[in-house]
Amino acid sequence: MSTSDNPQNQGPAEEAQTFAEEAPGSGVPAVAFDDRAKKSWFSRLPIISHLRQSVGLQRGMLITGLVLCGIVLICAIFAPLIAPYGFNQLGTSEGNFGSKLPPGGTHIWGTTVGGYDVFSRVVWGAQTAVAVIVVAVVMSIFAGVILGLVSGYIGGWLDRILVVIADAVYAFPTLLLALVMSIAISGGQSSAWGGIAAAAFSITVVFIPQYFRVVRAETLRLKAEPFVESAIVLGASKTRIIFKHIFRNATRTLPLIFTLNSSEAILTLAGLGFLGFGIEPTSASEWGYDLNKALPDVTSGVWWTAVFPGVAIVLTVLGITLVGESMNDLNDPRLRVRRKAKVKNVKPAEVTA
Repeated sequence: MSTSDNPQNQGPAEEAQTFAEEAPGSGVPAVAFDDRAKKSWFSRLPIISHLRQSVGLQRGMLITGLVLCGIVLICAIFAPLIAPYGFNQLGTSEGNFGSKLPPGGTHIWGTTVGGYDVFSRVVWGAQTAVAVIVVAVVMSIFAGVILGLVSGYIGGWLDRILVVIADAVYAFPTLLLALVMSIAISGGQSSAWGGIAAAAFSITVVFIPQYFRVVRAETLRLKAEPFVESAIVLGASKTRIIFKHIFRNATRTLPLIFTLNSSEAILTLAGLGFLGFGIEPTSASEWGYDLNKALPDVTSGVWWTAVFPGVAIVLTVLGITLVGESMNDLNDPRLRVRRKAKVKNVKPAEVTA
């Protein structure tokens, strides 16, 4: 028998090929030699990979969160098609809508004291919320990750200065700091994109220390690992080591932090609008601002102007939180629910001489 005919003397690639060819004839199901190698890049995406390995209650939480987030995204993308009226529309060619109309008829969720259609305002508000989340979280991730990598790897006086600044910013109350930044940026007067930018910048300042601390801690741990020391010995530059070897390993928890900070961004934006520093109703729709204007209506029995924007905030935060908590459980082996192994009756392979 030649060396190539003996499976014990074959390499991994030849062994996998032999297994794949002989499995059908032997009665053993043809299973890939390395399932992980055959997984596509799509199946390794954060949400997709978590959905594939989730079971039971964890899968239910994840699917529920994804459905709620999907509804908000659909409303944000297709707001001009879903909303029957514009966010600042007060009437049609037939006349004005009227004030405090109850739900029903042409206004399924009623109208506000100012004469705006509640359903249209809520749908258009999803567009504002998604825009603020994307701008704020993306900017905070970019700044926080860069500062955390540089501070953790280089260290020294630069690390001490950045840590002191991050701790100082982190010590301020989130909403108070966002309020001060919003006033400083917009002066209390907000247009559509001006209000979104002001809210996004104010939330970014709050979120940067969170990403900075997480990435810095991971960088401090990773720079002492053997693969980083090997790269240093081989003469790799600091820039290459930071962005080639450390970046990918230090940012594995970012999808989880992204979901948790997205829900906090919604609450911060709603808080700014509730305090009167949100976006003007003639510029864009914002749920917190609508809640602020609905407070006097509650005492007079007009409940629909406050309930529907409030429910939109609650469901959006709930959906994002469910996705984040499910991802946290699935990332932790101690909390992850394992799939039950399916035992199949496999016929033993026939041994040929």
